[in-house]
Amino acid sequence: MKKIGIFFLLISSLAAAQKSALEQKINSITKGKKATVGVSVLGFENNFKFSKNGDKPLPTLSVFKFHIACAVLDLVDQGKLSLDQKIFFKKEDILENTWSPIREKYPEANVSLSLGEVLDYTVALSDNNGCDMLLRLIGGTETVQKFMDSKGVKGFQIKHNEDDMHKNWKTQYENYSTPNSAVLLLKKFYDGKLLSKKSTDYLMQIMIGTKTGTNKIVEQLPKNTPVAHKTGSSGKYDNGLTVAENDMGIITLPDGKHYAIAVFVNNSTETDEVNCRMVSDISKAVWDDFNK
Repeated sequence: MKKIGIFFLLISSLAAAQKSALEQKINSITKGKKATVGVSVLGFENNFKFSKNGDKPLPTLSVFKFHIACAVLDLVDQGKLSLDQKIFFKKEDILENTWSPIREKYPEANVSLSLGEVLDYTVALSDNNGCDMLLRLIGGTETVQKFMDSKGVKGFQIKHNEDDMHKNWKTQYENYSTPNSAVLLLKKFYDGKLLSKKSTDYLMQIMIGTKTGTNKIVEQLPKNTPVAHKTGSSGKYDNGLTVAENDMGIITLPDGKHYAIAVFVNNSTETDEVNCRMVSDISKAVWDDFNK
């Protein structure tokens, strides 16, 4: 019995040393930066946990499109929606002063896209017009909140769509998640506790195909590393304030194991380059730590 006790004590000491080394590295990355940085890491197979400001509610920005996509796919699983059903975009559905690859491709609108296409635009390309169309389809942000609540997701709130946030940027603070909530949600998703296997696999592939935020958590990882992620970015406001520069995702290691990571940079007066580099450097530090 004594040998078993020593073994577990050794494992515990090694885990503490790993956490301490990672903490020092991440602290060196964020030191002196005029920003609040929230980080959470969760190893899926070894249950390794790390957090810095992990329980602080931070604005999600477009990271919330993952939560919205889950709520949409839950309705697909229930048979209330179909990925093949058509969604018609009228001219008034295509807002001008917002990020929208749909608008770039169909500037005059008056086009029907399948629900699957709109999901891809909304998650992989972070389309704001697609996002708000999905919210109208499912009954608004309340439907997303109820779905997340029903799955036991804590530390998350969604109240405003993209149009609301563009009309009053301060409402961005009312859509939030803690970094710890983000990684626990990704683990639930990966474990099939949010959606059917078919919908889980479907959304995972969309996230692996994400085109936004190539200078964030994926930037310094080895080429062709599978990263299923969702980004979020506020842009600049009063006095050069960045409300949020975010990324969260599930990363597959060379040995086939996985971890979830969320890096949320909040209330920063640093440049866009510095904000994104912090996300990138923290992601690389975590990757290196898992691959020691």
